[in-house]
Amino acid sequence: VQLVESGGVSLQAVGSLRLSCSSSGFSYTGYTYSDMHMAWCRQPPAKEREGVAAINPASGTTSNAGFVKGRFTISQDNAKNTLYLQMNSLKPEDTGMYYCAADTTVSYPLRHQQYTYWGQGTQVTVSS
Repeated sequence: VQLVESGGVSLQAVGSLRLSCSSSGFSYTGYTYSDMHMAWCRQPPAKEREGVAAINPASGTTSNAGFVKGRFTISQDNAKNTLYLQMNSLKPEDTGMYYCAADTTVSYPLRHQQYTYWGQGTQVTVSS
């Protein structure tokens, strides 16, 4: 399974950004992209990795961390095997490496430990 994130940049606070995660290689797992639980996680400098947002493939239901507060939206395009994270009203505390994660079965979508497959990450830096 390959997950490749893109879209990370350095920008000023209150700006907007969309991250993308292109996925491939699910076939050997016996699953397709649309079967996978997908999530965005992030790791701020010198801090633990944390879940940001997740999406349930069957229901389309999304989960968001408390700090998102309506600023971020997770979505996916199953035809393109691509996951997105639209981020608005960015704050300096949103700075970090953002990762795309996937797994076939997830009980707690915002717990990053639940996910087996990870991308390399894309850096987002927000300055005040």
